[in-house]
This record gives sequence, structure tokens and C-alpha cells, in this order.
Amino acid sequence: MTGTIVYLVRGSIFGQLVRRVSGGRLLQYDDQLDPSLWEKHLPGHSSRNSSEQADLQDDLEAKSEPSWQANARKDTVDIVDWYDPKDPENPKNWGAMTKFFVTFQICLMTVSSYIGSAIYAPGLPDIMESFGVSKVVANLGLTLFILGYALGPMILAPLSEFPAVGRNPVYISTLVLFTIFQIPTALSPHIVMLLVFRFITGVLGSPALATGGASISDLYDQKHKALAIGIWGIAAVFGPVLGPLIGGFAAQAYGWRWTIWVLMWLSAFASILLFFFLPETSSKTILHRRARRLRHLTGNNNLRTHADEQFRHVSPKKIAKMTMIRPFVLAFQEPIILLLNVYLALVYGLLFVWFESFPLVFGGFYHFNLGQQGLAFIGILTGALLAVPPFVWYVQKVQIKKFDENGRIKPEDRLPPAVVGTVLIPICLLWFGWSARPSMHWIMPIIGSSFFSAAMLLLFNGILSYLPDAYPEDVASVMAGNALFRFTSGAVFPLFAPAMYHRLGVAWASTLLGLVGAAFIPVCYGFYKYGDRIRKASKFARKDF
Repeated sequence: MTGTIVYLVRGSIFGQLVRRVSGGRLLQYDDQLDPSLWEKHLPGHSSRNSSEQADLQDDLEAKSEPSWQANARKDTVDIVDWYDPKDPENPKNWGAMTKFFVTFQICLMTVSSYIGSAIYAPGLPDIMESFGVSKVVANLGLTLFILGYALGPMILAPLSEFPAVGRNPVYISTLVLFTIFQIPTALSPHIVMLLVFRFITGVLGSPALATGGASISDLYDQKHKALAIGIWGIAAVFGPVLGPLIGGFAAQAYGWRWTIWVLMWLSAFASILLFFFLPETSSKTILHRRARRLRHLTGNNNLRTHADEQFRHVSPKKIAKMTMIRPFVLAFQEPIILLLNVYLALVYGLLFVWFESFPLVFGGFYHFNLGQQGLAFIGILTGALLAVPPFVWYVQKVQIKKFDENGRIKPEDRLPPAVVGTVLIPICLLWFGWSARPSMHWIMPIIGSSFFSAAMLLLFNGILSYLPDAYPEDVASVMAGNALFRFTSGAVFPLFAPAMYHRLGVAWASTLLGLVGAAFIPVCYGFYKYGDRIRKASKFARKDF
């Protein structure tokens, strides 16, 4: 347990600040306490002063191959890597308790950010009354927040891939600002200020949603990644489900401002916990810190990591291209990414459409108050929980057997759960649409809604595991583009959903959306069946498996 706490604290933002202030004397790493850990990997290293550095460099250059175990030499650069396959600093080698607590923190951060969109919806009637605005204008607070989700990852997610930055600085800085900016949001004296700060907080809340899956992937090997991503996916469902539930009672009792105060308290708790206990999970950043530490210990300024060398000569122009342009290039030029992004955008848009249909159904047909309307979302949560056991069974009994002896799996073998999810979407919409009527008990549409969260869990797990496997060199850019599609859809759908449901009725509006969802069943199955051929014809996709 002590070792777990040390790893958590030392790798956190707090731990790195303590190390920097103390000059590295506090919270020391194992290789600082025991030089033998690194000495045996370097040719004749010991403590040297600056006058001996030139002799050291001559000695290194005279050797055709240094004895740096499991590492490679690039010209005059000694490549720093893990000390051995069981290196305890490698996140994939962390203990089960450490991984569990880190996963919990990432899930908490995801819920804290995701709940910010849905918690606003129950306060819409009070916002309309308080500021004297129409429902369309009040809805902009939801739309702009989700639009911030879409735009934020295009810059913030790729930044987390830079070795000198890592995931933690992006997570913690944005989450702290996300928390602070809830204060002017809740105190907004007019609608313009409210809308501006809703957009800003949406941008700041986006990193967890775009990069959380990458952090989970940092911790687990290929065989166990699907299950871990599934757990994170449940957290992603919890946020939109808990938002109307908590926000409904808060808005009913104290008005719309209290929905924002609740959001601030939750994100503040997450900020404090993560500041002290969330360690860096990016292997590139951990090794970057190791190389910097070893340069200080050995006086050898030629120690670099593979990632450092990749970014060493990258110009600001190229960095801007990587962070701003590459996600768009991949999203629109790769048919695999484009079609799957469009489908997930549809599914995500449906989630926010339901923020409009639930008040219409449960408030209009069944006369639920705001708090009770929030309780209606429990059906969605229940569906996600019920989908977990069969999903775990599939991963353990079927998918895990498809890995080869090197721990690799064909990317398309990640997709069967997603294919099932595509079938559940139209079932859900048709069930919900045609059972939502005063003549039927309110439990029937709630049961129908449970299919939606089960579908989301399977779809997000299958597709968001498949895309990183198919494009392993561009994970951050691929996921940022995916977030752009999903959240743009989530921002746009609520704008036309009220008119669609009022003009077509709940039954026919749901039928229309269900038919659109059904059109994508062949697409997802087609990628499962023929995706390997498409990958091998692609310029960017993986072709070695």
C-alpha cells in the first residue's frame, strides 16, 4: 500500500512540484537512491565533473555499440528506455491497486466534465424566466458548452502527446480552470455572460473526454485494454445520466444557478484529488523525465529518449500542423475514420436529443416534475450496468483468445461489440417512440431507453478501441477528430430536436432517427468484415497485421 501511495504522489503534479522545489532531494526515484539501476546499463558511468565530460564523449564515440541494455544508439545520442521488461516505472507494470486508483481518478474526471453538459438542461425553464429569453436562446447554453467539447480537443489532446508536456499538466490545468470559471457562470447577471462562460468551460472540460481513453490505454496491455475502456465508457455514460438527475432536483429546489454550483463542487473535489494523487501515465513523458534525471546524475548530455529525438528538430510550424491540421486531415481523408466518426456523431447527437424528448414525454404525457424527470434517466444508467456482464464475458471468453503470442490482435476483431450496438440503437428508438404515450405505463419508455446506454457502451468500446489499434501512430489526432464530430453533433441536435418532436410527434420522430441509425448497421459490419483490406490501401493506417 505504501508503494502505491508513493507512486501516486511522486508522479502527480504535486509530487513533481515538490521535487522541483527541493531540487530532487524529496520523493526521489529508485535510480536516484540506487545508482546500480542505471550504471549497469551505461558504459562505465560514475560521478564525473564537467572537465571529464569531453573524455566521456570521446570514449562513447570510440565504441561501436554501447552496452545500454535494451536500448539503441542514434549517432551521438544514447537512447533512454525502460531498464528491463518489468521496469516498475512503466505504467503497464504498475500494481493492480495503483492501476485501479488511477483508473478511478480518470473516470471521476470524466464524470465531473461530462456532467456539466446535462446538468444545465433541467434549469432551462428558470433561465428563460430569469433572463426573459426564448427556449432557443436558453438552449444555446447547452449547445455552446458541447461545442467547446468539440473544439478544445483539437489543440489540447495532441499537446498531451508531447514528451515534455504529458497528460497531467493538460488535465490538471484545464480542470482547475474549469472549476474556477463555474463561479462567474453561476453569478452571470445576464444571458450573454452565461453563454460566454458556458462555452469557455466547455473547452476547458474537453481533455478528459478526448484523452481519457488514451490514459487508460497507457495503463493496460492489449489483452486487458478493452475491458478497461469499457469501464471508462460506463463513466462516460454516468455523466449525462447523473446530470439531469442531480440538476433536476437542484433546479426544482433552488433554481438554475444551483445546478452550476453543484458542478463546481464536484469538479473542485476532482481537481484536489487529481492534483495530489494522479500520476503521469504517458510513457513518453515518464521516459523524458528519466532522461533528464540521468543527464543530471551522469553529466552525459547525450541521453535522450526516442520521443525526444522525434520532437527535437520539430519546428513551431510543424507543431502547429500536428496539433491543428492533422486531426482534420485524418478525419476527412480516411474513409474508416470518417464513416465511424459520422456514426458516433449520430449516436451522440441522439443522446442530447433525449434531453429534449424526456421533458416532453415524462413531463407532458406522465406529468413528472423536474426531479422525477431526472429520475427517468435511471433507465439509461441501468442499461449500461446490465450490458457489463455479457461484455466482460465476451472479452474474457472470446476476444482474448484472438490475441497472438506477441499480445497483438487484428484491429477489426475489436468491432463485434460495436456491431451488436448498431442493432440496439434502432430497437431502442422504436421501443421508446411507440411506447411513450399516456395510455401506456411510464415504465415502458424507460425500459426502451435502457437499450440506448447498452448500445453506447458497446459502440464506444468497439470503435474507440478499433481506431487507436488501426492508427497507432496518430492516436491523439484520431481521437481529437472523433471528439470534434461527436460533440459538434451534440451541439447541433438540440437546436432542431424540439421542432422535430413537436411537428412529427415522439413516435414518428423516433422512427425517423431509428431508420437513420439502422442505415449504419451494414457500415459497421462491413468494416469488421473487410476493414483489413481498406487499412492496407490506406496511407496512414496500420498495415503490419
